[in-house]
Amino acid sequence: MLKQLEGSQGVAQAVALCRPNVICAYPISPQTHIVEALGRYVRSGSIKDCEFMNVESEFGAMSAVIGASAAGARSYTATASQGLLFMTEAIYNASGLGLPIVMTVANRAIGAPINIWNDQSDSLSQRDSGWLQLFAEDNQEAVDLHIQAFKIAETLSLPVMVCMDGFVLTHALERMDIPEQSQVDQFLPPFEPRQILDPDDPVSIGAMVGPEAFTEVRCLQACRFRQALDVIPKVAGEFEAVFGRKSGGLLSCYRCEGTETRVIAMGSCLGTIKDAVDEMREDGTAIGVVSLKSFRPFPYEAVAEALRGAKRVIVIDRTVTPGSRGVLGMEVASALGGTGALVTTVIAGLGGRAITKRSLKETFLAAIEGRLPALYFMDLNKALVDRQLEREKKSWRVGPANEEMVRDAARQAGK
Repeated sequence: MLKQLEGSQGVAQAVALCRPNVICAYPISPQTHIVEALGRYVRSGSIKDCEFMNVESEFGAMSAVIGASAAGARSYTATASQGLLFMTEAIYNASGLGLPIVMTVANRAIGAPINIWNDQSDSLSQRDSGWLQLFAEDNQEAVDLHIQAFKIAETLSLPVMVCMDGFVLTHALERMDIPEQSQVDQFLPPFEPRQILDPDDPVSIGAMVGPEAFTEVRCLQACRFRQALDVIPKVAGEFEAVFGRKSGGLLSCYRCEGTETRVIAMGSCLGTIKDAVDEMREDGTAIGVVSLKSFRPFPYEAVAEALRGAKRVIVIDRTVTPGSRGVLGMEVASALGGTGALVTTVIAGLGGRAITKRSLKETFLAAIEGRLPALYFMDLNKALVDRQLEREKKSWRVGPANEEMVRDAARQAGK
């Protein structure tokens, strides 16, 4: 059914259609609207046989869904930014125990400095935690990926993060096709956990593992992630068969055929990137776009195939890794090792800064003309950085750099 909804409301309805048994939540913007809506659905009886648990923290939320999932319940939670970091210890426990929990991450910048706006630094900080990570390009895909995520998680007995850009998607009103309950029931069978706490057949879950088997446990986890490279596209194909639309999978390509320059990115910025590429194609510039859906597992072979024949690859990275060349950029460079393709990592959209068509087109043209370094900060106000570096050369005690740069930016703007 077509509905005009806020992204958070669409995701809440999708999760409700998956018939969760336990929802644990602690509010943090920009995911709060999702769990607020789910709380109303549970209270009204719209979701049958479901317990909504209010907990004292994000760590408590993840701990509660771990217990619920271990007991055989289809379990869900949501978080963002500092809340995700507060969960970190329990996040590793969930994946190490092989529990098929689904969690929405409404992507938001990590402090300090404090920032509530969107980038992808929160979920990417957990890239080695043992959770599958799927990224939504728009709100329709966010709806679809949540429905697929439960099936993927339960097939592999691994937890899944569905990542959607905070505010840009969560608070945006868009037309979405919300499935009927009968369709979701046809696609997603009742939960049958691989492991369960049963008083009649007691086992230990979470027991200590010493050096004699720890490597093997981790290897098993890696094996399941390799299996996910087959399961994710298979589930996407099953989704298309039931719902009649393509969504999810490992990646998708847009106007890539015959191009020597290709852009690869994740999340909501892809809409603007495609618009910029359309305009450049009209002007005669051959450039294509690869939309990455699965960051974990990272589909190295699929990425290499999607970028085959490209002489230059521009990676749009929505987080920064001090001392390195960007999270996504490093993965893409690894996938293209030995091909001779020139990989340029463009850091863009940090802390909610707008990613505009104009800036993208200027950046793409500069890359094509060989004018960009291997690591480039798009729309960087270099004068602010240079001024602070010069200040630090002159004096050991310069005060908090964050506040100084904010003041400089205000003076520069004439405020």
